[in-house]
Amino acid sequence: MASHQQNLPTRTAGTSAEDDDAIPDVDTTETSGLLQERLQAYKHACGYLENYITATEKVQKAHAKEYEKVLKDVNGLADNKQTVSDPLKQGHHFDQKLGGIAGLFENIRSNTQGIANSHLETEKTIKGSVLPVLERLHTEIKNKSKELSKGAVKGSKDVDKARNVTQKHIELLGQHTAAASSSGGKVEPANDPYVLQRGVIYRLNKQVIEENNNRHDLIEIQNSFSAFEAHIIQTFQQALQTFVQCVGGQHERQKAMYSDMVANAQRIPPDFEFKSFVHRNSQLLVDPSAPKRDVSQISFPNQNHPSTKPLIAGTLERKSRAMGALKGYSAGYYVVTPSKFLHEFKDDDDFRKDPTPELSLYLPDCTIGAVSGEKFNIKGKDASKGKVGSAMAMTHELSFKAHTPADAEKWYSVIKQVAGGNAAYTEYVSSPTSPVESRDVSGQQQPPQYQDKNVAPVQTQGLAQGSGTGSTGPTSAGGSGQQPYSSTPVSGGGVTESAPTSAVERKPGQY
Repeated sequence: MASHQQNLPTRTAGTSAEDDDAIPDVDTTETSGLLQERLQAYKHACGYLENYITATEKVQKAHAKEYEKVLKDVNGLADNKQTVSDPLKQGHHFDQKLGGIAGLFENIRSNTQGIANSHLETEKTIKGSVLPVLERLHTEIKNKSKELSKGAVKGSKDVDKARNVTQKHIELLGQHTAAASSSGGKVEPANDPYVLQRGVIYRLNKQVIEENNNRHDLIEIQNSFSAFEAHIIQTFQQALQTFVQCVGGQHERQKAMYSDMVANAQRIPPDFEFKSFVHRNSQLLVDPSAPKRDVSQISFPNQNHPSTKPLIAGTLERKSRAMGALKGYSAGYYVVTPSKFLHEFKDDDDFRKDPTPELSLYLPDCTIGAVSGEKFNIKGKDASKGKVGSAMAMTHELSFKAHTPADAEKWYSVIKQVAGGNAAYTEYVSSPTSPVESRDVSGQQQPPQYQDKNVAPVQTQGLAQGSGTGSTGPTSAGGSGQQPYSSTPVSGGGVTESAPTSAVERKPGQY
């Protein structure tokens, strides 16, 4: 206590003029007013700290609500309804056991709920443990201010009152001492300067007593202020320490929860989910060990139908039309089909590009020339451009060359049969098969039917006079059906086919 007194400012008796005056020119309320103002400063400081911690408490409560919103997002929404059991949309794609994506979100959900709860607990702790300490201190500061008002301020007023009384008697003494000098020393007994002086001394004594009492009270208040301010600072320290422990603990718990989320995610093996996914959906996923599909192993409706099998197919050389004839012969892949077409393709590859014919001749509409070695001619229109294109197409004479004369005879024999030459082409009728049950619909297009023809081709070379009547006439290939391919056509009677005769003499190659 003595150490505090040494540091406090005090007024001591000395040689100053103010201390020797009967009525010092000093405001007795200055000291108490200064102390009162200091208490107000501490009261405001305490209020500021209360406001800060109260705002932090509200923030903790708001954080708890915000994390509840985050938790709803983690839980997910399905059909506008919160689903805790199925937190993820399309969650069936993930393994529901712990250690996977579903377990990760379960961990995130539980930790997020824990963070929200930690904020609520922090808010309650601040409200119940920190703020009451500051509220009590605020009340103590108010009581200290009231105590100062009732003690030191009241003493200052008593001092001022005593000084006023002394001042009046000093003035009265001055009046009567001046009167006694002017009247020759005759004064009233009560106004005798001697009596008045003693009265001043009496009242001055009472004034000094009041001043000393007030001084003693102020010294005690000043000394108590030192201890009270220490109490205020210690209370601030205690409140802030509790506050930091509360908020810091919440921060550490939140950090631990976030770390647990990260650790849980890092424990998931990279192939855990996919292995489980493959195991659950093995019937729907592609088996990598299964063999690849091969076109040769695939079957489809009407595959290998008789109408799809060529009568003859192979490589021929053809001399180009018009100006291209100067280039000579060019090789191509040719096919004679049961539909009576001679198709030209660049090759027999069905996979590299769509096998669209480069040239299509409808053989019944063509004129077939005789074989000359490995060459033969066909005169007709290209039907590969459709009906309109075929109608506008010009008639061309095409020259073909086989590999050998025997191959040329084979091609010529088949073409002659299809075109309706001397060897009759038997009608071909067949119904395609289909995986879908066919229905008899009026007007439904039927498969093409081909009638036998006995149209004799124009003989261009090797003309010979026929036996008998000497007239031209076709010979039958035998029977009503199409015969298997033979390089040497045979007539119905088993006699080797001879060329038809004509009464008109023509040159070779002339139609």
